[in-house]
Formats: sequence, structure tokens, C-alpha cells
Amino acid sequence: MRISDILKLRWKDVYNENLLSFKSHIDVKEQKTGKKTTIFINNNLKEALASFLKDIFAKKVKLCEVMEQFIFLGQKSECKPISRIQAFRIISDAAGKCLISHNVSCHSLRKTFGYHAWKNGVSPALLTSIYNHSSYKITTRYLGIDQDDKDEVFSLVNL
Repeated sequence: MRISDILKLRWKDVYNENLLSFKSHIDVKEQKTGKKTTIFINNNLKEALASFLKDIFAKKVKLCEVMEQFIFLGQKSECKPISRIQAFRIISDAAGKCLISHNVSCHSLRKTFGYHAWKNGVSPALLTSIYNHSSYKITTRYLGIDQDDKDEVFSLVNL
């Protein structure tokens, strides 16, 4: 997901108030493309969201109030999410704490997901669909598939 779509998420988008559990999927209409997409909420994400939600409930906030709030709620306004710039600062700071020396942005995370999925055997054709790219060529360029990656394939397949 793009940061513009992530920042728009509210708790009601990921949590089922009636069942008191996290949803299995997030349905999003992408801001950039206008295309609809569905994102699976894996266990790692559910655990992170649960931890975040626990901190919110520690402040004695009612569930019905939380459901309408943005997940990444800004501190200056109770009605707005954090800004893209603040998200960038948070991610850059986290990267620095992990001793990552190169620049890391919100978009880096989106691209890194695709690159590692591809390296773990997910086909670029499937990633084209996941990313809602208009072509396979855009996805392969996006993933940064280079000559070293192509050489690796030839070295693995010895017929």
C-alpha cells in the first residue's frame, strides 16, 4: 500500500467491532489510481495493530470512539492522521536506529516488499496484480531486477 492510503486507514477498516477481532482483509480504493484493491492482514500486522490498540485502550477510550479514529492519529488534531512528512520522519528515524545508512522513505518499504516477495519466488506477474500496475514491464523496473538477478537465475538452472 502507498503511504497516502495507509494514513487514511481508520480502526474500523481493520477491526470488526461486533466480533471484537481483526478483519482478515483491508479493502482500499487507491488514492493515486482510483483502483480498488484488497490487502490480506497477516499475523504480524495483527499483532502490531493489537499492541497499538492496547496502548489506546490504556487511555480509557471507548471502543466505539476508537473505531472512527485514524490508526495513525496526529497529535495536533484529533480529527486528522499524521502527515506524509511525519510518516517519513518516523520511518527514517527507525531506519537510523537499525543502523541502515542509506535513505529509507515510505515508498522504500513498498518497493522492498515487492523485491523480497520476488526474491522468495513470487512471480512478477502476481506482483503486477498486487501493485495494481498497468504492465508487467513497470513492475520489473519497479522491483529493480538487474543483470545480477538475471545471472543468478541462469546459475540456478543448469540444464
